Amino acid sequence: MSFQQTRNKAQLEITAAPKTGVWLLVIGIIFIGATLRAPLTSIGPLVASIRDSLGISNTVTGTLTTVPLLAFAVLSPFAPKLSRRFGIEVVLLASLVMLTVGILLRSFAGVGALFAGTILLGLSIAVCNVLLPSLIKQKFPGRIGIMTGVYAVSMNLCGAIASGLSTPISSSMGLGWKGALGCWGILSFIALLFWIPQMRTRLQSARKVSLEQQTKSVSLWRSRLAWKVTLYMGLQSLIFYTVIAWLPVILQEQGLSSSSAGWMLSLMQFAVLPFTFIVPILAGYMKNQRILVAITALLFMAGILGVLYGGTTLIPLWVIMIGIGAGVAFSLAMMFFSLRTHNTHQAAELSGMAQSFGYLLAAVGPTLFGLLHDAAHSWTIPLLMLIVASIFIFIFGMGAGKNEYVTTD
Repeated sequence: MSFQQTRNKAQLEITAAPKTGVWLLVIGIIFIGATLRAPLTSIGPLVASIRDSLGISNTVTGTLTTVPLLAFAVLSPFAPKLSRRFGIEVVLLASLVMLTVGILLRSFAGVGALFAGTILLGLSIAVCNVLLPSLIKQKFPGRIGIMTGVYAVSMNLCGAIASGLSTPISSSMGLGWKGALGCWGILSFIALLFWIPQMRTRLQSARKVSLEQQTKSVSLWRSRLAWKVTLYMGLQSLIFYTVIAWLPVILQEQGLSSSSAGWMLSLMQFAVLPFTFIVPILAGYMKNQRILVAITALLFMAGILGVLYGGTTLIPLWVIMIGIGAGVAFSLAMMFFSLRTHNTHQAAELSGMAQSFGYLLAAVGPTLFGLLHDAAHSWTIPLLMLIVASIFIFIFGMGAGKNEYVTTD
């Protein structure tokens, strides 16, 4: 069966499916997307409280944001194999259970429980990160752009909300840092409840995957196109997580108050939102995505140079430009997993490869940025490092944006 025949058959199956089942699937995807950033972004504003409560050092506390990224890098390549063995729906359900347990576990007393829960939720989010693009390609082959936009907006919106609500939940509501972190288990539990009905479709999905496995396989690790997508994913992750970690500190040293610097970080995250919805739709209709890649690189470079040389008056503009660049870059990376592959299995494999290497780069980025600052005693060289990363985003993105498939390498 050809790729086009498989796609047409899948579209007919989606059309023929009961509307209630389709809407439950859409809602389930939205809630899963909502759980992928909130457990991570909620911890940043609470770092000082966690450190003082448990009596741990700044170094140990700082690893709480690095550990999940390392978990992403370790498990991402294995997620496609789990989906082939047990089915995407079952693996996602198990991941949601593990995510809920991890969120609750890290809210228990003790450093051991904090890190054990963090590792557990990091592994769970890694699986969901990899398999959601593959699931969308399988279930909505004619609406990949729209559905990618829907789950990306859900993920980034809840991530931004979690950053803003952590401190009020901890202090104003009197729940402390444990309650502020643990409350996000409610969100993952709701996602779990909405996902349970998808177990009815697991046999049908297993048959589709079995057919795909009969097609000629390709080693993505030897594919030039797969490496272009992977490096694009990794570099945009490096810039995003480095800026998330260091932007408030940079802005404070430029004269902004702690509160104002925090609001600039929130502004950047909210600037991401409309573009994570619009860009996937545009990308799905375009013959190639190179113009979007060029826009991404230009926005990153202009925003970073503005922070470095532009003074404090236009900081909101520079921050918004970085946020828009991050939104376009992330959305394109998610779309490349579907647009550059023929079937669900290949999409999962490419997603696993790109996110494994990508989040490894993301984990290195903030640390390298800090080391460069300590060595140079200024922010100039570290920020120029991000400019270099933006240039490479353009180079690898132009290759990833070309209208071809990984099997053509």
